[in-house]
Amino acid sequence: MAQKAELDRVDRALIAALSSNARASGAALAAEVGVAESTVSLRLRRLQSLGIIRSFRVDVDLAALGVSLQALIAVRLVKHDRSEIDAFRQAVPHLPGVLAVFHMAGAEDYLLHVAARDAEELREFVLAHLTGHPAVAHTETNLIFEYAAGDGWQHLVG
Repeated sequence: MAQKAELDRVDRALIAALSSNARASGAALAAEVGVAESTVSLRLRRLQSLGIIRSFRVDVDLAALGVSLQALIAVRLVKHDRSEIDAFRQAVPHLPGVLAVFHMAGAEDYLLHVAARDAEELREFVLAHLTGHPAVAHTETNLIFEYAAGDGWQHLVG
């Protein structure tokens, strides 16, 4: 397990500011956090080297690109053979439409966040990549009507 890094007020404020706008300039971040731009640069490099900031991402509006359907697909595996689990875990993130993969504890083994243009494309994804997969025993698809990112992580650090 990773060791917990100590974050001060400036670190937490930088992470919060970047969570709202990952493209914010060093000058804008410095003004928002109340430190010099050179301090922002040093802090960001430190946060990246510690693995706290893993990457900077673009939040793409898939509906604006014509990809209007998203679903969470619960997957239960046939057996819990390590080699099958590893093979499934390695392949799934690269399947068309997969946005995220969660390895779960409980009744289901995996939860896939998947996007598709329409119901037919989603159905085809399930049939082509999941129900026919030798390691998969069961799937359950739940449509997502609305998604809102949370900022609750900010209350967990400090």
